[in-house]
Amino acid sequence: ADRMLICDEKGHLVDGDQIMGLIGAGWQRHGWLTGGGVVATVMSNLGLERYLAGVGLGLVRTPVGDRNVVEHMRGHGYNFGGEQSGHLIFGDFATTGDGLIAALQVLALMIEGDRPASELCRVFDPLPQVLKNVRLAGDARPLDDAPVKAAIADAEKALNGNGRLLVRASGTEPLIRVMAEGEDAGHVNKVVDALVGVIEASAG
Repeated sequence: ADRMLICDEKGHLVDGDQIMGLIGAGWQRHGWLTGGGVVATVMSNLGLERYLAGVGLGLVRTPVGDRNVVEHMRGHGYNFGGEQSGHLIFGDFATTGDGLIAALQVLALMIEGDRPASELCRVFDPLPQVLKNVRLAGDARPLDDAPVKAAIADAEKALNGNGRLLVRASGTEPLIRVMAEGEDAGHVNKVVDALVGVIEASAG
């Protein structure tokens, strides 16, 4: 298996962002982390970035895809990175994601901390994150249209520096992916819905 997620003893799913926060901080304590931080993708929650900053680490974001994470790690001296999906790369041990290595790293930290997964593996409170897709017909390119560009600018202003907006074309499907996160879930949903409506109108 090339990736790993955790279900704690209370039945709650732990995603890759929480695991990256846990292992990144743990490796820093032991002096094993190189590069001064963790490499993740643009999809990782803003809560992870804030948590790592709080323990003196940076979060470098790459485009989606473990290949992009690995390339940045190799090119800039990082030995740990991954994706929200649980695809974690440990550069000291492997050149690709390895679910067994990831599981062993988490188990080692559980033993060291003598705490259950429900306590150990929730290192930050994630910000509300909303992801919606707009399916494209034919050769529509709505991201090139002026009304869509204006709507994206309006959405960024609406988040007012307290959130994050990501609008991108899928690399595998005829979709535009709209993701936003912020402090208030209702507000984030409204921002995403408004932007999706403009993109759908442009896409026909």
